[in-house]
Amino acid sequence: MTQKVLEAKNIVRDYHVGGGLFSAPRTVHAVKGVSLSVDKGKTLAIVGESGCGKSTLARIITMIDAPTSGALIIDGQPVDIARNGLSREMRRRVQIVFQNPYGSLNPRQKIGDVLGEPLKINTGVGAEERRERAMAMLKKVGLQPEHYHRYPHMFSGGQRQRIAIARALMLNPSLLVLDEPVSALDLSVQAQVLNLLADLQDEFQLTYVFISHDLSVVRYIADDVMVMYYGEAVEYGPRDEVFSNPRHEYTRTLFAATPRADVESIRARLARKKVA
Repeated sequence: MTQKVLEAKNIVRDYHVGGGLFSAPRTVHAVKGVSLSVDKGKTLAIVGESGCGKSTLARIITMIDAPTSGALIIDGQPVDIARNGLSREMRRRVQIVFQNPYGSLNPRQKIGDVLGEPLKINTGVGAEERRERAMAMLKKVGLQPEHYHRYPHMFSGGQRQRIAIARALMLNPSLLVLDEPVSALDLSVQAQVLNLLADLQDEFQLTYVFISHDLSVVRYIADDVMVMYYGEAVEYGPRDEVFSNPRHEYTRTLFAATPRADVESIRARLARKKVA
């Protein structure tokens, strides 16, 4: 039987904006009744332009913000942080990797301390075991034992993102939310990090929610795709079905505006440019 790691039912998130001298208070509807589910070991990609509500939805899924209404269920357990707060056990189950790895790493902490901190805060694991687990996780993400004693500024962007992924995995989460995790990286480094994420998913049976605006990345990594537009989910289904037969006009426009990266498409664009 398929295990659902994440379910969201009719999630709504409103923000109340205070009025000014010449304007009345108003309500911004950031997320409008979005429902989704992700099975264990699968990847749901949420795509859309800036301001569509995908990052707001990510903050709700990671239990940073509470929804205005709707139900969030993780590993079969309802979550209501507005009413019941957030237990340590539930916090361990969901982790997030941000777009800018350097901004999410403390520049004053050595990498060993960065990786050990989640264990120190959330578990009773001793210092020696924290060190052993951190060393093992460095190896899992393709880094070396000597990196344990270095600082974030001593690493490249791709290496820092590997460190951020390693930190997110220290508590053995069942769900990992990846918010534009490769958009700040060079193309060759993007491919390396995406391959790493795929390998880690296979090894640990991780479940991903992958937030992105890059459709080529989404096509590579996703099992299912949800397209958001002004806070609504306008398209939702298996990746191949969404890409081959988009039903909503916005999805078709979004796909048409994305340059294809295959050789024939590039040649055709160059030829059109030469004619012009």
